[in-house]
Amino acid sequence: MKKTVTTLADGRELIYYDSADDAVRDAVDERPLDPPAAASGLRVDPLLGDTVAVASHRQARTYHPPADACPLCPSRDGRPSEIPERDYEVAVFENRFPSLAGPTGRCEVVCFTADHDASFADLTEERAALVLDAWTDRTAELAALPQVRQVYCFENRGAEIGVTLGHPHGQIYALPFTAPRTALMQQRAAGHRAATGRNLFDDVLARERAGDRVVLAGEHWTAFVPYAAHWPYEAHLYPNRRVPDLLALDDAARTEFPQLYLELLRRFDRIFGPDEPPTPYIAAWHQAPFDDAARDEFGLHLELFTVRRASGKLKYLAGTESGMSVFVNDVPPEAAARRLREVASK
Repeated sequence: MKKTVTTLADGRELIYYDSADDAVRDAVDERPLDPPAAASGLRVDPLLGDTVAVASHRQARTYHPPADACPLCPSRDGRPSEIPERDYEVAVFENRFPSLAGPTGRCEVVCFTADHDASFADLTEERAALVLDAWTDRTAELAALPQVRQVYCFENRGAEIGVTLGHPHGQIYALPFTAPRTALMQQRAAGHRAATGRNLFDDVLARERAGDRVVLAGEHWTAFVPYAAHWPYEAHLYPNRRVPDLLALDDAARTEFPQLYLELLRRFDRIFGPDEPPTPYIAAWHQAPFDDAARDEFGLHLELFTVRRASGKLKYLAGTESGMSVFVNDVPPEAAARRLREVASK
C-alpha cells in the first residue's frame, strides 16, 4: 500500500491510498475555498451522562446533489470536487462539515471507489482489503491525537438511513470520549469477568458458533445474527481470535476479512428479492477506547444492520424504542439467520 498525504485548498488533509507503490498523486485543489469555519461543541446530558455534539454549521452541508455535481467523485475539467485527482482507489479527507473538530475531535470521509454508481459490495477483494488498510491506518493516526479517546469507523448506505451523498463512502469519527454504547459493553464485560472469570466477548462468540444463528463461518471470522438482535436483519462479524482493535488483527485475519465481509454485504442485498432496491444499512466497527486499562478485555467486532423489515416496509423507531431504548424486533433472529443463509452466493 502507498499512502500519499496532501491538503485541499482550505487546508483540510486529504490522503490517497493506492495498491501500487509507484502511484503518483500530485493534482492540486484549485478551488477558491474559505478556511473551515466549523464550530462544534460538546454538552453532557446531566441525567444520562451522554455527550451530545452541537454543530449548527452542518445545516449548510451538501444535500442530495445531482450525480454530475457529486463532491466525492474525481475532479473533471470544469467540475472540481473534494478529490482533485481524475481517478483514485481509496481516498480519505477531513469532513468539510464535521460534527467534531479541533479540541472536540475529528471527522473524516472515506471514499471506497471512484465509481459513483457502485457500492461496497461491488468492490473486489483487493479493494476491500485496501479499505481495511485505510481504516487501520486512520485508526493509528487518529488515536495518536492527544484529544482522541476512541476511533469509530462506519458506513451509512441508502437514503432510508439518512445518507445525503449517494457516492459509496463511509466516515471515521475520532471521539474525545468513550461512546455510551461502548461504555455499556465495557461495564457488562467487567461484570461478566467478575462473575465467571471469563471474557464476555469470547463467551458470546463461542455460544453463537455452537448455535443456529451463524451466517458465515471462516477460519478467522464468524458472522452471526445475535441472540437479542435489535433490528429485523442484523449480523455481527467477529474475529475468531479476540483483539481490541483493527491494529491488532494478524495477517491471516486481514486476508480473510474481504472474502467474508463482501459475501455478507451481498447477502444483505438479496434478503428481500431481486426486484427490491439495494438494502439500506449501517455498518459499524466497535473498537476499544485507547488509554483504557481494561482495553484488552474488549472484543473488536463489526455490527451490520438494516432498517428495512420487509419488502417495501421500513423499521421506524417507535415510542418504546426512541423514548426508552426498549427495542421490539418483528423478525426472530433465528429466521433472519436462516434467510441470510438461504441467499448465499452460488
